[in-house]
Amino acid sequence: MLDQIKGLHHVTSMAEDARTNNQFFTNTLGLRRVKKTVNFDAPDVYHLYYGDETGAPGTIMTYFPFPKMAQGRPGTGEVGTTVFSVPQGSIGFWNDRLSKLNITGLKTEETFGEKRLNFAGPDGDGFALVEVNDDNRLPWTHGGISEDHAIRGFHSVAMRLRDDGATSELLNFMGYEVQEERDGVKRLTIPGGNGAHLVDLETMPNVSRALPGAGSVHHVAFAVENREKQLEVRKALMDTGYQVTPVIDRDYFWAIYFRTPGGILFEIATNEPGFNRDEDTAHLGEALKLPQQHQHLRALIEQHLQPLEA
Repeated sequence: MLDQIKGLHHVTSMAEDARTNNQFFTNTLGLRRVKKTVNFDAPDVYHLYYGDETGAPGTIMTYFPFPKMAQGRPGTGEVGTTVFSVPQGSIGFWNDRLSKLNITGLKTEETFGEKRLNFAGPDGDGFALVEVNDDNRLPWTHGGISEDHAIRGFHSVAMRLRDDGATSELLNFMGYEVQEERDGVKRLTIPGGNGAHLVDLETMPNVSRALPGAGSVHHVAFAVENREKQLEVRKALMDTGYQVTPVIDRDYFWAIYFRTPGGILFEIATNEPGFNRDEDTAHLGEALKLPQQHQHLRALIEQHLQPLEA
């Protein structure tokens, strides 16, 4: 069993419209846009990052907004719900706020003894807010949401699988332990994790595989402290038989990727160097930042990309 992984690092999804996506996360949910850059493999497409003040691991929701992308079809073999942590007693505030903003899919419930509000993103993305009474992470409070209600970061992700056996075994190898099982959902946790250390496995044996598109999660990333720890994880995964990519420099973290038995793309990302490597913390997410290999295309890229603010 590995001990280098501390919980979630980020979740990366796809969207159809960059401006709508930016408005939803910064205005509706009150998160900070901590980086405005482009897809390394498609520099005519944004890569937008949202999180807390610094973009701390465990708070970062990221998006590739592909213009006019068809909506994905939910199913198995994907992260079905991305869940954020909010303070105890704040679900009523969020239910009222999201209802007034005409957000769809609103449903309050209690799962694993926690109050929860489910809702949909602009592309049908599956989201939820869960009340947590001991989350001491500091929120971003300049997005119009008070500290008493503001999102702290991720609570968990829920993975939809036809059979959870192999994925559960993988997560156990990665340091996760089964915490509880209720109503066909297995909850796993990393003891002493980073606050975003829960994963739910939803077994759906009769549900067809998901079709990726706008609103789909592209991959889920798990956090390690540094490159040394990442290389230890990479070796252990490869020794176990997984096909793992070489280490890739993503400017704000180093990344390795591998496909899980259930079909979900996993990433292991470093906490270093962070989002302030090329911007002062006070001005994160303001300027368009380009990977070095695309700097010579700046004029064309800036002309092509949709302005995020109307």
